[in-house]
Amino acid sequence: MKTIAYYISDYGFGHATRSVALIRQLLKMEEDVRVIICHSFALQFLRESLKDENRVTFRKMETDIGYVLQKDSIEPDIEKLNVEYKKYLKKWNFLIEQERNFLQTNGVDFVISDISAFPFEAAYMLGIPSIGISNFTWYTAYQRLIADPLLEPLKKSYEKMTYFFSLAGSQEPDWGTKGTKQFGFFAREVDGNEVNRIRKLVNPTGDQFVAFFGLGMKIDIDQLERLPIWDSPNCTFIVSSNVQVKKPNVFSIPKDYIESQHYIAAADLVISKPGWGIVSEAVCARKPLLILDRQTMKEDQNTISYLKENHLCKTITWKELHNFVIDEAFMKKMRSQYPFHNTFFSNQADMVSKQILQVLRNKNDRI
Repeated sequence: MKTIAYYISDYGFGHATRSVALIRQLLKMEEDVRVIICHSFALQFLRESLKDENRVTFRKMETDIGYVLQKDSIEPDIEKLNVEYKKYLKKWNFLIEQERNFLQTNGVDFVISDISAFPFEAAYMLGIPSIGISNFTWYTAYQRLIADPLLEPLKKSYEKMTYFFSLAGSQEPDWGTKGTKQFGFFAREVDGNEVNRIRKLVNPTGDQFVAFFGLGMKIDIDQLERLPIWDSPNCTFIVSSNVQVKKPNVFSIPKDYIESQHYIAAADLVISKPGWGIVSEAVCARKPLLILDRQTMKEDQNTISYLKENHLCKTITWKELHNFVIDEAFMKKMRSQYPFHNTFFSNQADMVSKQILQVLRNKNDRI
């Protein structure tokens, strides 16, 4: 039995949902593998998502700090982020040593990280092969927010990953010492019956335009309820459970419902920030995207550029959203611009999993 230590970034739910998609696929494809998930923020969600898998164990540990946002905003608080990051750096050597001990004690054969940096250092020290899987790294994400010399420990760690699986929209260097491989989008599988159940629930007469409004679980914005979008004619909205909008045409995803990809698949339009997790679930379900533009986040700009190049989204600013209503003309425009014919945007979870298993079996090969 091969043991994989799987590290998942602690920022939001996106890293966790895409990791679930891969872990489910890996366990389905290979019986001789067990996974230790190392994570803290969305650990309860991960436990629920993988509760039927007896080859998964969970280890609560903080992996990274992610972004720190300004109050009532989707923009980063650069000052606070720098304070938190400096605290994090003070623990850096301790974190590496802690992981070295953990990997050794647990006989770990392989390390996967999405996309915490220090596990690569620990794996490298022990000669354990590793894969980084992401559309960005914290090194490039912080580049315009934190001074370059402070980012050196992250850079040095990422340079030690054996393979880099670069995901849709990535503008990363070829980090992998033995190779970098490019992939598109992947997401958790969708059950068609469940999607139909949700559509009947939110749109029983079938004459409404259904919009999924997902602003991410870490964003808490007071003025949300005052947006004119909720009064769009013939529109029904699905919102994530943290969006506190109480209107007859707004359906909130139940707090204990974890397979939110079904609600995305039940919508006619997905309005979201450019987080890779929600974007990939929309793309894999062939849904038009209206993306909330964030200029300060490098990773967001890379995702948006990729989506625009492939005619997969339109963008809107936070300011424009304050006057935005979904009307007939907008619906028509969104429906017509989506490239339904393009198979490149199918779910690549099985393709990525196959490559992971190939690397696991032939650990010394280049890719």
